[in-house]
Amino acid sequence: MQARLLLQDGTLFTGTSFGAEGKQTGEVVFNTGITGYQEVLTDPSYCGQIVTMTYPLIGNYGITRDDFESVRPYVHGFAVRHYEPVPSNWRAQYSVGDLLKEYGIIGISDIDTRMLTRIIRHHGTMKGILTTGSQPLEELKEMMAAMTIEELRNQVPMTSTPHLFSSPGNGERIVLIDYGAKSGILRELNKRDCDVVVVPHDTTAEEIRRLDPDGIQLSNGPGDPKDVPHAVRTIAELLGEYPMFGICLGHQLFALASGADTEKLKFGHRGGNHPVKELESGRCFITSQNHGYTVNEDSIQGTDLEVTHINNNDKTIEGLKHSKYPVFSVQYHPEAAPGPYDNSYLFDRFLDMIREHKRNHPKQPRQAAIAAAVKGER
Repeated sequence: MQARLLLQDGTLFTGTSFGAEGKQTGEVVFNTGITGYQEVLTDPSYCGQIVTMTYPLIGNYGITRDDFESVRPYVHGFAVRHYEPVPSNWRAQYSVGDLLKEYGIIGISDIDTRMLTRIIRHHGTMKGILTTGSQPLEELKEMMAAMTIEELRNQVPMTSTPHLFSSPGNGERIVLIDYGAKSGILRELNKRDCDVVVVPHDTTAEEIRRLDPDGIQLSNGPGDPKDVPHAVRTIAELLGEYPMFGICLGHQLFALASGADTEKLKFGHRGGNHPVKELESGRCFITSQNHGYTVNEDSIQGTDLEVTHINNNDKTIEGLKHSKYPVFSVQYHPEAAPGPYDNSYLFDRFLDMIREHKRNHPKQPRQAAIAAAVKGER
C-alpha cells in the first residue's frame, strides 16, 4: 500500500506503507542512531513527532518487549529508507510493522530519508502529515494549513503516569516526578537499591513533602518545557529543601525554576552519538540525546546556575548545577547506553549528594516531630 508524507513547506514524499493505516499529524524530526530504533519508538519524549531514521536499514533485529523504554510507543509516525519485515534475531518477538500496527502508528518506507534529513537540517523541524489514504494533494495542503501548534502540545499529560506507584528498595527514598519518564531512569535507581516513588507530573510540592523523600528525580519528557508551568512552580518551591537531579526535560524545567530561559533548537539533538564535554574534568562523553529545546546561555547570567557540560558540536548547554543548593541536571540521557555505560556515574553522584545532604541536615526523629505537632495544636 502507498503512503505519503507531506511537509509544511509543501515537499511530498511517496513511499510504501507498513504498520497501521490512516492519517496522522506531527512534528517531523530525525534521529541519527544506527541501532536503537525500538528505544526510539518507545521513548515518551517522541510523543507528537514523526520520526525519521537516518540509518537506512530498519527492522532487521525486530522488537523485544524487554527493551521497551515505556509501556507503549508514543511516536506519531515512522519514516525509514528500507524496512525489513522479517527480523534476524533470536530475541525478536515480532516485527516493527506489527508493533506499529498494534498501536495505530503509520510507517512509511522506500523514501529518500537523506533528502528529508537535509531539508530538516536546512529549514528546521516542521509540521507534517503522514497518510495511507488517497486524499488529493490539495486537500492535504488544506489540512496542513489548518494545523495549529496547539495540536503538538499537551504531550506531558499524555505520557505521564496518572497515578502514584512505588518500586520498593532498601536505600534512599527517591521521588521520581514523571514528565514522560523512560524506564531506564527507574532501572538505574533500582540498581542502586533506591526506594522509588513515581508520581504524576502535576503532583504538588506539599504532596511530595508528605512522601518524605531523600531526593527528587526530575525525569525526561516530551515537548516545550514552557507548556508545563505547574512543574516549574513545584520545582521552584522545593529548591533548597531536597537534593534534585534533572534529566532532559527535567533539566530545562530546573533551569526555568531557577530564573533562566529556554529556546527552541533549529532541528534538535536526537541520536546516540552526541559528544558532551564535562567542564570540570575536561572529559568528553558520547551521549544519547532526544530534545528540541535548550537552555539559553545568556539567560544564565544573574541566576545561581553554573554551566557544567557543553555540547562539543554546537556549544549549547548540556549540564547545570545550582551554586547554593544540592541540585544538578544534564540535557542528555545518562540512563541510556549508546555503546558504553560511562554516563551512569551521574546517578552515583546524585546518591552521594543525597548522603552528604543528610549528614549536613539530619532529620528530626518522627516521634519528636509528631510530639511537637501535637504540642503546637494544644
